Amino acid sequence: MTTFRRVVESREERSFLVRAGRAGRAGRADNARVRLSGYDLLTGPWYTPLTFFYRETLDGAQLRASLARTLRRYPPLAGRLVRDRDGGLSALCNDAGVRFIEAVSPEPMREYGPQLRTEPVIGHLLREVSAFRVIDRDTPLLKIRLTQMRGGGSVLGVMINHSLADGANTLAFLESWSREHRGLPYPEPCHDRSLLDALGQESADPAIVDARAFVGVSRLRLLTTNIKVGLNKLATVATRFEAAELAAMKRTAQKQLTDTGSWVSTNDVLTAHIWQVLGELRARPDDAAEWLGMIIGAQSRLGAALPAEYWGNCVSNSWTRTSAAALRTRPLGRLAQDVRACLDANTADKLRDEIAFLNSYRRAGVSRHVMSVRAPDVFETAVSINNWSQFPLYRIDLGAGTPFWYEFPDLPVPTVHIAPTPAEDGGRDVYLCLAQEHAAAVRSPAWLERLHAYGTLHGKPAPVGE
Repeated sequence: MTTFRRVVESREERSFLVRAGRAGRAGRADNARVRLSGYDLLTGPWYTPLTFFYRETLDGAQLRASLARTLRRYPPLAGRLVRDRDGGLSALCNDAGVRFIEAVSPEPMREYGPQLRTEPVIGHLLREVSAFRVIDRDTPLLKIRLTQMRGGGSVLGVMINHSLADGANTLAFLESWSREHRGLPYPEPCHDRSLLDALGQESADPAIVDARAFVGVSRLRLLTTNIKVGLNKLATVATRFEAAELAAMKRTAQKQLTDTGSWVSTNDVLTAHIWQVLGELRARPDDAAEWLGMIIGAQSRLGAALPAEYWGNCVSNSWTRTSAAALRTRPLGRLAQDVRACLDANTADKLRDEIAFLNSYRRAGVSRHVMSVRAPDVFETAVSINNWSQFPLYRIDLGAGTPFWYEFPDLPVPTVHIAPTPAEDGGRDVYLCLAQEHAAAVRSPAWLERLHAYGTLHGKPAPVGE
């Protein structure tokens, strides 16, 4: 059996409950309720584990103290999820507390990175946070596990309930914690979901309605889709694209642009290249449909209508398609233009229509019957791109310097996760979450060479991590 990650052994030493200790400065007194938005309800009460690796040793007591201070501005994280009468969810800001576990490992800190990856270092936390044991239970919405390695160094595992925050706002919280820990100022987050709800406006344009990223389905279809997704076996491999390699890739794409004044970004070109390589790897029939999903942050696209400090879920997506034959043969520049057009389709009008659509399902008490339009067939026909390359993953300094590596979890559907490199030097670390047979194949020399056709590392193709 192919091994994609190693396991860091550790044992639990102490468990703490961290509370803010007083009413939050963000204007939420104890037992206030933050009613979750339609975007919040899409994710379900699942947890997202992120793991950060530090060469120096973090101080657990100091982390708990700064975390308590940070929670005063983030009262939903110290609260609990409760069901509303209409079937929606609210965060009860009762300062019930955050779970903080300290553990030790008999292992030394290793040189983790694309070539040496681990399971998320969160101990038994995943087994403790079943989505079926969160709502109307005394289950913390934020869990931290600090593992001290033999000989120095620390691993910080963070699990935030996805119904409270998307990736960008999860990192916003971690950056706030980092700045609080070091005595630096940071913005006051806005937890008022009604500001997002108020932006909803159904569109009369059939094209905008057809472009909705979400659809209402029957309970049976929702159940069968979730079962189908749960049966899939995926694994994640990682590889690093150096800045020079990306520059060469972009130069090639730009030479192929046909329209005067047309422009594509480095991430557009990288996305197009990966989509094309995965299309070749999957080798589907020429006339088969190949879908590309782009996960986008809606917050910036709504402009000044939503405060810059809004904290919650504010993510949509859009899709583009082509035939398998065209995907394998189309010039890179043209594919990059398709990627750019897919991103640009997320207009403010499209997002306002989606917000209104999600609000209508919440009012009807059937928010749980909404899912992505491509959810039923995403495993066979599609891949999603989640671009975190601008996120401050390597700026989370909690008193012992910044992390030297960050680990992303396996996902239930094929996804390409793009992240900055630890040096933030213009390169990208790319996590490929694929069907296990494809994840194993992409590490072979032939596919390595194809994946890194625009660059080399020490005279050889850049390696894909195990």
